[in-house]
Amino acid sequence: MSFFKRRVQFNDDLGFGSTPVIKNQRVLNTDGTPNIERTGLPWFKFDDTYTRLVTMSWPRFFLVILIAYLIVNTLFAVAYNVIGIENLNGAKGITLRDQFFDAFFFSAQTISTVGYGHISPQGFITSVLAAFESMLGLLAFALATGLLYGRFSRPTSKVSFSKKMVIAPYHNGSGLMCRLVNLRKNALIDIEAQMIVTFNETIEGKLKRSFYPLELERNNISILSLNWTLVHAINSDSPLFEKTLEELKIAEVEIFVIVKAFDDTFAQTIHTRTSYQDEDIEWNAKFEIMHYHNEEGKTVMDYSRLDEIKKVVI
Repeated sequence: MSFFKRRVQFNDDLGFGSTPVIKNQRVLNTDGTPNIERTGLPWFKFDDTYTRLVTMSWPRFFLVILIAYLIVNTLFAVAYNVIGIENLNGAKGITLRDQFFDAFFFSAQTISTVGYGHISPQGFITSVLAAFESMLGLLAFALATGLLYGRFSRPTSKVSFSKKMVIAPYHNGSGLMCRLVNLRKNALIDIEAQMIVTFNETIEGKLKRSFYPLELERNNISILSLNWTLVHAINSDSPLFEKTLEELKIAEVEIFVIVKAFDDTFAQTIHTRTSYQDEDIEWNAKFEIMHYHNEEGKTVMDYSRLDEIKKVVI
């Protein structure tokens, strides 16, 4: 039997199916990514390379670029040594190691089209290889430039959510609340928010995962200039009405918060989302105010207070 009253189920397909979760696993991670382990996919897909390079973290991106740069120059250095190091004018290495590094640094100069002139190719085969490497370098740097531009120009959200939800006094009752801020100084306009609760419940003798919308006090604002506290009134129409923390744990409740806004800088619509579980809900608490007026009367936002809460009596 379900702990929750039967409501009108969420009409939109969220893509998670109706399979119940077990061991209190998240459906959606706090960073908005689905909590799914994917198997059966090839380790490398050439047609997916651009997407992976654009979306991976900056440290990993630069590491991949560095490794590719070293591998390419190493391969060309080996090729120059196979052809014969004597075909590189100015190469003075005697040992194999020194000859390799002469060829390696000549390759680095050639692929970047720097050409210091200390070492130069002689002979037809060596000149052809150097010309091919130079052409490859032009293409590679054009590709790297495109990747850098793609990473910088890709619209991303810097909307940050509070780590906790709170259940605070609201209109002679209580309300479920979370809040969010924009960590950038740019303007977000036409912001829309959704709050959805999902939990395991038994329907016609089968345990399923159900999704229900949580009605918000306000689901859109024109401009996000300060912080925005999303409020769901826990009244008789709410799926959470008169539910205890223990009941939420048993039903393995998870609450999604989905936000869509128009970014005035990128001139594009951005999306962000997060989720909360029962342990992320602070009962009988409310958020501290994040903004105040300074001596000149100007409004000041203190972003460090995003997660500050205090206990109250409901």
